[in-house]
Amino acid sequence: MGISNPHNLQHGPTTEAKPFGVRVGLRTGDPFAKLCGPDWQRTHWYASAAERDAALAEMSRKHEYSRPGDRPALIYTKVENLAASRGL
Repeated sequence: MGISNPHNLQHGPTTEAKPFGVRVGLRTGDPFAKLCGPDWQRTHWYASAAERDAALAEMSRKHEYSRPGDRPALIYTKVENLAASRGL
C-alpha cells in the first residue's frame, strides 16, 4: 500500500530492518479506551537496542507539564522482532 501524502511524513519510508520496538498500550480502565477500544496499542520500531532505549526513556519520562500526583496513562513494553534482525 502506498503513502497517500508522503510530504506529511516526519521521516520517509525505509526498508532498513528495525527489530527493536516499544509497544505502547493503555492501562486497564483508562477512559481513552472508550474512544480507541480497550485493545488499542501502537508499536514503534528502531534499528538498534540503544536507539529504542533512548526513545523509551523520552516517551516514558515525566514531562515538565505533569501535575504533582499525575500517573502515566500509557504502558510501555520493550519488544523484539527477531525475524527482522536476521533479515528474514
